[in-house]
Amino acid sequence: MKIRIVIPLLLASLAGTACGAQSLTADPSHAGESAQPAVLDQAPADDKAATVINAIKPDPALTARLPADIRSGGLKMTSSLGYPPMNMIGSDGKTATGLDPSLGRAIARKLGVKLAITDEEFNSQIPGIITGRYDILMSSVSDTPERRTKVTFVDYVNAGAGMLVAKGNPEGIKTPADLCGKTVSVVDNGSSLALAEDTHAACEKNGEKGLDILKFAGDQEALLQVSNGRAQANITDYVVAAYKAADPKTQVEALAIDGTEALWGIALHPDGKELIEAVRDALNALIQSGEYGKILAAWDLEKLAIESALINGK
Repeated sequence: MKIRIVIPLLLASLAGTACGAQSLTADPSHAGESAQPAVLDQAPADDKAATVINAIKPDPALTARLPADIRSGGLKMTSSLGYPPMNMIGSDGKTATGLDPSLGRAIARKLGVKLAITDEEFNSQIPGIITGRYDILMSSVSDTPERRTKVTFVDYVNAGAGMLVAKGNPEGIKTPADLCGKTVSVVDNGSSLALAEDTHAACEKNGEKGLDILKFAGDQEALLQVSNGRAQANITDYVVAAYKAADPKTQVEALAIDGTEALWGIALHPDGKELIEAVRDALNALIQSGEYGKILAAWDLEKLAIESALINGK
């Protein structure tokens, strides 16, 4: 396989602390006492779902089920900010925004705890969960069997892949099969790279020239290769492709890749069963109340909705 690894310019990592809810006192030994009301922070103005999030009431029963360190210190979440509309940096240059931070804030608020969101490079995120640096990972991560060997997923949306091509689609690209012999950009070590590699193998199996794959650490760099003409296509998630194509400055258009829909999950350490189940139940409460649907609608992503939260697809 011909794969060129392109090392992008070093980008400064931005770490932002997002707004969640203050921890509730939830000691089971004091179950008969009146719980003190939580002092809740407000979601930032850049969060399109702020009105919905700020109205979410914490559930003391869920708070009581959390590990003590999370009840007292809150949730530590990581997201790779640069994948709009799923996760990005707000107008102040530091605040995390997008659908993933919105749902992260909503879950934390339902659990009655604070939430700190840290921007992290994609390849460092799962190791950060394994080592305990972070409690949850929400960064549009596909729930795959391979990743389940390292982390446990609470699935929260269903999404598919897409492609970005130059405005007017001069190469006439319609499906991945049309990429044979072409240069394609992707984010390194993600599901988009796997799709590019599978397409490359299929091209060669059919006697055609394979793909010239350019791998990048970030989505912005991968997209730039189409805008500057270095790549004929960028494989990414369709929601991201559609968002970028809506900006006339990019001079690209989005194509959906049929049959690629899959669950995306919130990644957690597999040993943290209490937290895994609490996150699942908090998400299900948001789904049942309709708040989940309103948050997706605020980002024009209603098509990603699932009927109930799953653990590893079950």
